[in-house]
Amino acid sequence: MALTSPRRSALADQVIAQLRNQITSGEWPVGSRIPTEPELVEQLGVARNTVREAVRALAHNGLLDIRQGSGTYVVATSELAGVMHRRFASADPRHVAELRSTLESSAARLAAVRRTERDMRQLDALMTRREEAWATGDAEAFVAADATLHLAVVAASHNDVLTELYADLGDLLRDYLRDDVGPELRPEKHMDHARLVEAIRAGDAETAAAEAASHALSCLVDRV
Repeated sequence: MALTSPRRSALADQVIAQLRNQITSGEWPVGSRIPTEPELVEQLGVARNTVREAVRALAHNGLLDIRQGSGTYVVATSELAGVMHRRFASADPRHVAELRSTLESSAARLAAVRRTERDMRQLDALMTRREEAWATGDAEAFVAADATLHLAVVAASHNDVLTELYADLGDLLRDYLRDDVGPELRPEKHMDHARLVEAIRAGDAETAAAEAASHALSCLVDRV
């Protein structure tokens, strides 16, 4: 998606809005380095100070991280996600795992009751993508595929508040998953999610909830 030059007088606010849109739309995914300051100046057609002000504002809001000598990176997809990421980045891993277990088991229980055929097609496709990512040996691709599957399970609950809360926690949860998986995919780290998906398909709320809870808590084993 091409950046367009702002036309109104509130340049800084417009640049902030455009950069935020690059993030929230996925054009600049979490973990990616955004264009350099000179590149943004050229793309947006505004002064260097305006670009600098916008980048600093988004860094203050928690969406960007300015790393001296390295560049500026996307660390969250929304202001709330940024706040949560900063607030809980140093939290006790046990507490993060327990929060994830609570949210995901509740969502899975609801998903087993409320899922639609469209939800199931999505879950099946994401299950396949997750296994394909594992087969490649690419740890980062697997983390992304696994996180997307879990978010789809939560979305299948059809509880918008729960889904938005989980999405805002997503960047933090991906960090913990990334640490759990490590730089290399090892057989003992693989968890089969087929029982979870099949329980949702069968409308078995208790099994779905138990499977989701156990997946989240099992990631804690190597941390304690």
